[in-house]
Amino acid sequence: MEVLKTTDLKKIYQAPSGEVRALDGVNISIAEGEFVAIIGSSGSGKTTLLNMLGGLDYPTSGEIIVRERNLAELKNEELTVFRRRNIGFVFQNYNLLPILNVSENITLPLKLDGLGQDLNFFDQIVDSLKLREKLYSMPSTLSGGQQQRVAIARALSMKPAVILADEPTGNLDSKTGIEVVGLLKASAAKFNQTIVVVTHNEEIAQMADRMIRIEDGKVR
Repeated sequence: MEVLKTTDLKKIYQAPSGEVRALDGVNISIAEGEFVAIIGSSGSGKTTLLNMLGGLDYPTSGEIIVRERNLAELKNEELTVFRRRNIGFVFQNYNLLPILNVSENITLPLKLDGLGQDLNFFDQIVDSLKLREKLYSMPSTLSGGQQQRVAIARALSMKPAVILADEPTGNLDSKTGIEVVGLLKASAAKFNQTIVVVTHNEEIAQMADRMIRIEDGKVR
């Protein structure tokens, strides 16, 4: 079953040097439960594509369909709610709130959406990502790998259809990076979630079910 699709997706910027086609007619389709890596050189358009897939930016033209909803047709407030309930994000810099402990960071999206905590699901996530002993620790006391695991747990907490990860191993050493992506893959498989990872790391990309290569704003 298709969970995410783009049709003739374009993002065009006007720069002093002229028109920049960050995305130039991108057509992709990703099935439910797939683990897909988007790869490409710096400036190829891969992060722009991820931002579009997550509804963090609007396209110049084309369609982005997530769970049969066209993101470009949603108003700002509708898009915010849809994104929070259907798309989980994992960023290179973790984006944990320093004033909240691990448990509070993980459950923050639930509180923002006014939802009660599913204790059984919370326990499954915490144990899958080996965070049980760190629940009441503050982010500043954690290693990079531990902070990224908290970010993954937070992304999983809303049971989203899609998890988008932008260079999730960029601040980690090679061994820790592979371990974190392995945990992300295992957790998403366990909870039947789709993963799309942007990476320049070929070793990480090889862990995916499929790779999508993008260069000069086009899928190659």
